[in-house]
Amino acid sequence: MENKEKILIVEDEFIVANDLKMILKKGGYDVVGIASSAAQARTMITAKKPQWVLLDIILKGDETGIDLAWELIKCKTPFLFISANTNQTTLEAVKKTQPYGFMVKPFREKDLLVMLDIARYRYALENRATANPQTNVNAAFTGIVGNSPLLQAVLSKINIVAPTETSVLITGESGTGKERIAHTIHEHSARKNKPIVVVNCAALPLSLMESELFGYEKGAFTGANSRRIGKFEQADGGTLFLDEIGELPLDAQVKLLRVLQEKEIERIGGDQTIKVDVRIIAATNRSLEHEVAEGRFRLDLYYRLNVFPVELPPLRERKEDIALLAEYFLKKFNTASGRNINGFGQKAMEQLQHYNWPGNIRELEHLIERSTLLATSEEISQVNLPANVALPAPQSGETGGLQSLEDMERRHIMQALQACGGKVFGPGGAAEILKIPATTLYSKMKKLGIQQEHY
Repeated sequence: MENKEKILIVEDEFIVANDLKMILKKGGYDVVGIASSAAQARTMITAKKPQWVLLDIILKGDETGIDLAWELIKCKTPFLFISANTNQTTLEAVKKTQPYGFMVKPFREKDLLVMLDIARYRYALENRATANPQTNVNAAFTGIVGNSPLLQAVLSKINIVAPTETSVLITGESGTGKERIAHTIHEHSARKNKPIVVVNCAALPLSLMESELFGYEKGAFTGANSRRIGKFEQADGGTLFLDEIGELPLDAQVKLLRVLQEKEIERIGGDQTIKVDVRIIAATNRSLEHEVAEGRFRLDLYYRLNVFPVELPPLRERKEDIALLAEYFLKKFNTASGRNINGFGQKAMEQLQHYNWPGNIRELEHLIERSTLLATSEEISQVNLPANVALPAPQSGETGGLQSLEDMERRHIMQALQACGGKVFGPGGAAEILKIPATTLYSKMKKLGIQQEHY
């Protein structure tokens, strides 16, 4: 680093702050000061004008690092968080400020410097896009519908990152359109004429993970009657989309990290390494920061994937897009089913606007499809919103008919899924809580009609 970048440390524990100062100085940064409170940090920011701020969450005084982060956004000073606090509510509050990095204590010296390198790269990318308005104009993105400010912010990020080679991590609840965004990034990149290969990490048992990703040679194991090309080789020159990356077991995470670092693979049973040129886009509906803090996701892999995060807002936070999306899906299903429904009645539109959409855009799409098929007039006058999204538990002493075993099993599985935040597979997942194999749980969910939008 030729010109040393100025960085301010905001940390109330002197020993920790001093360690950070030594690491940063060794890494080539100019540490302009250490502040132990938000008030002290404000004074130093005005006087020293740091280019970066490294923030702890818990500080001296009543204000937190999160309070200070909102002020840094206003004065356009980039910041990163470092904290021992892994409480879910705190992590969500941190995420809302969209920091350039988040690190859980304790950490390795190397991890801090890698996080800062990635942060500087992202910041430079974003500034380049702002300086060159041509790259900052939203292109027409096929299949992405809506005018809400939250969606426009996502499209701006896609404009910035799509033409680069950068890894992208797409986060958001189930049904928010993560796969559509991944395809859009690929379609607007220099790799668009090569394939985008999709891997659903949640649906892959660990025993098949290696052969699916890396392939195998003939005779590598019993049943390997011919050579199989894995997903990495299939995506060579293109993009590999790793969906539900948060479900990947730790063993598989180690192997994936090795490929990302070395850019080469070995087929099972093979004796030569094969170079692969692949751009990685990953997606998850889980908080990977929380998974890292709980020891279920590798910190080094998280940094490799989280170079450029794109967070998709839930539908309930972009309700101004509901009417546009509903009309878009109506047109689509009119064509598919040969119907000619003109639109939505006032009551139907009010129902759509006031519903909370736990399953987001996917749930809306399914609902419009059903409504189009069931409509008996030229417009959809009302919609049948799911009654089983949050089944109320029977009250003690409540009389009436007993539930069927199937209903009880459905309720029990949905409660387990809700308790796990929708995680099916892996440590802390619903399959582990219910003490059944993930494959059995998937088949039960299919049989009982439990779809992702239901939890």
